[in-house]
Amino acid sequence: MAPAPSTSTRPAILTGFHFTKTTLGAFSEGYDIVGHMDRPDLALIPPGVADRVQALVTTGSVGASDALMAAFPRLSLICCYGTGYERMDLEAARRRNIMITHGADANAPDVAEMAVGLVLASHRRIVRADKMIRRGEWTKRIPNRFGAISGLTGAKFGILGLGAIGLEIARRMKGFDVEIGYCNRNKRDDVDFPYFADVMELARWSDILMVVLRSDASNRHIINAEVLKALGPRGHLVNISRGWAVDESALAHALRNNIIEGAALDVFDEEPYEGTELLDIDNLVMTPHFGGGTEHAQRRMTASVRANLDNHFAGKPVVTPVPELRAWANSPEAPKPKA
Repeated sequence: MAPAPSTSTRPAILTGFHFTKTTLGAFSEGYDIVGHMDRPDLALIPPGVADRVQALVTTGSVGASDALMAAFPRLSLICCYGTGYERMDLEAARRRNIMITHGADANAPDVAEMAVGLVLASHRRIVRADKMIRRGEWTKRIPNRFGAISGLTGAKFGILGLGAIGLEIARRMKGFDVEIGYCNRNKRDDVDFPYFADVMELARWSDILMVVLRSDASNRHIINAEVLKALGPRGHLVNISRGWAVDESALAHALRNNIIEGAALDVFDEEPYEGTELLDIDNLVMTPHFGGGTEHAQRRMTASVRANLDNHFAGKPVVTPVPELRAWANSPEAPKPKA
């Protein structure tokens, strides 16, 4: 039997991510959560809710296709929990009169903390050393057990994408006395770091290459075999932005064949990671996309989603539209809630 029609006057939202009880509670204060989807599969739309859904709250790594948007005739808003929005079909959203928002820099300090931790874990072989002891292999002192470790002092630290998170990382890494350079869509006037016009130039210069790119389709596999070769046999790669920025097959080959010295990933092309080619690589550190997984970041990202929901359903411009839709969001033609 189909569910009885709702008599609630509150906007109905569908979740596409496993949020905490606290976050769901914050959403429930003003909205009816009418269902949840584990992944963006039309077959998983909860029965009887498609015609009620007015907003979708999900993540950029989960995404929303044209077909998924079409399944909800009243959908006028998609909120991405977090910075990324790489799997959102922006063209379809425009055509269907659906606004898309993201968390902008809500989790920037927390992701930056994680980035520094991954740099140390990879460059100083922290995870490999921990495993060695746990396996009972520390039987005598062996200099250079994991090869010569250069240390961070004086290292050339390249940041690919100097946005809010990149700036937070740079601020923290200054304490290690590294030399910072960056590659960005445009040269910034508010920093004095060396600027590199493209990723190959930055990789050739860098000892450590930190990927902090905005997550759009133009950056897919920007870190490829050629860039890794340019980084060189003493180089380290860290990715805390979005998984699809790195060609994982090329990275696996580079790590196994000493094309680069080490790497650390908090993000993967497909999440959860279910592949096998990265699992047995000893000079790779992996964490399950939790750079923004602190209580502080969760509160800020939840507040960001609520602000976007509240403004939209009050007929006001959303607070943090994705950059490609910013002008549209602040125009008279911006999407409005659908009756």
